[in-house]
Amino acid sequence: MTIRKATVADVDDIFKLIKELAVFEKEPHAVEISTDDLRKDGFGENPLFEAFVAEVDNKILGMALYYNRYSTWKGKTIHLEDLIVSKSARGKGIGMALYTEILKEGKKQNVRRIEWNVLDWNTTAISFYEKTGAKVLHEWCNAQIDIVAVRDFLNR
Repeated sequence: MTIRKATVADVDDIFKLIKELAVFEKEPHAVEISTDDLRKDGFGENPLFEAFVAEVDNKILGMALYYNRYSTWKGKTIHLEDLIVSKSARGKGIGMALYTEILKEGKKQNVRRIEWNVLDWNTTAISFYEKTGAKVLHEWCNAQIDIVAVRDFLNR
C-alpha cells in the first residue's frame, strides 16, 4: 500500500469514492459536485482542499480529503472532510494509514486541532476514532444551511 498526495489525475477515482460514501451514508442523490468541480476546486489556481490517496496495486482504494480552518479558540486547525475506504478494501489497514497521514500532516503544519464529523449511527467509525484518543463530542450539533434556504431567507 502507498499513501500519497492526490493529484489531478486521481479526480475520477476520488469522485467514485465520494459517490460510494454517499451510498453508505444513505444519501446517494446528495452529491452535487462533479469531477470538473473537484479539478477546479482542489487542483486549480487556488486549491480549496488537499487529499491523500491510498493505492494498492496501482488502484486507489481510499482517500482522505482535508482543508485548513481557523478556530477562534485554537487558531489553525485541519478539517478532515472525509476519510473513505472502498467497501471492498475495508479491514485491511487502509483507513488507519490514511488517518495516520492526516495526523502527520497536522503535526507538520503545527495545528492545534484536527476535527471532523461522524454520523452518530456509524459506531464502527466512532470506535475507530476513540481508540486513537479522539473525542467524539456528542453535546455539539452540526448546523447547515443550503443555498436554496439562504435565498428564501434573504428574499423575505
